[in-house]
Amino acid sequence: MKTVPDGVFKPKATTGEKKSDATTKAAQQIIDAETEAREVKTERLRLARLAHEAAQPAVPVKAPRRRSKAKLN
Repeated sequence: MKTVPDGVFKPKATTGEKKSDATTKAAQQIIDAETEAREVKTERLRLARLAHEAAQPAVPVKAPRRRSKAKLN
């Protein structure tokens, strides 16, 4: 008896499975597009923040003022 090669008799997807696959692919494309847009925006804002911080003059840190000890009478 001859052996049948793998993949010759593939089960065909039902209409419900086809719709489900199409919906899943569409949803994944939308999610990927939103993720890409978010990453681009984050990078743009990060670069703008770094440029703004570089343009600001350095503010010296003041030492905290010492409190005088209360005199006891």
